[in-house]
Amino acid sequence: MVVAGAGKVLAMTIVVAVPESAEGPAALAAAAAEAQRLGTDLVAVNVGLTPLDVAGVAVDGGVTVVERAGRADRDPADAVLDAIAEYGAERLVIGVRRRSRVGKALLGSVSQRLILGSPVPVLAVKTD
Repeated sequence: MVVAGAGKVLAMTIVVAVPESAEGPAALAAAAAEAQRLGTDLVAVNVGLTPLDVAGVAVDGGVTVVERAGRADRDPADAVLDAIAEYGAERLVIGVRRRSRVGKALLGSVSQRLILGSPVPVLAVKTD
C-alpha cells in the first residue's frame, strides 16, 4: 500500500505476464513475492494459449487472472499493456531469457516490447 497525504491510502496493483515457457513460473513467483512484500493484489495476464493455474500462488491481496487462452489472434504484449491500464497497475513483472542474434532478428520479442512500451516500472526476472 502507498500512503498519499491526508490519510488517503492508494492501492497498488502488480501485473505479471505469464507465458507457457520456463519464464512464466519464474515471473509469477517473483510477482507474487513482490505483491506479498508490498501488501497488494496481483493481476496475472496469461499470455499463453492454455488456461493458467494460480492455485498455488499465495498473495494476501488476491490474484486476478486475465485469460488469453485460445485467442491466438490477440497480441500478447497488447493484452499485458491493456491490463496495466485497466487495473491501474503500478508495476509490471516479466520473465526474460537470452536470445541469439538470429532469434532477435527473426522473432519479435514480447518482453522487449513490454520493457520499452510499459508506462510503469518493469521488474525483469531471469530463469536459472
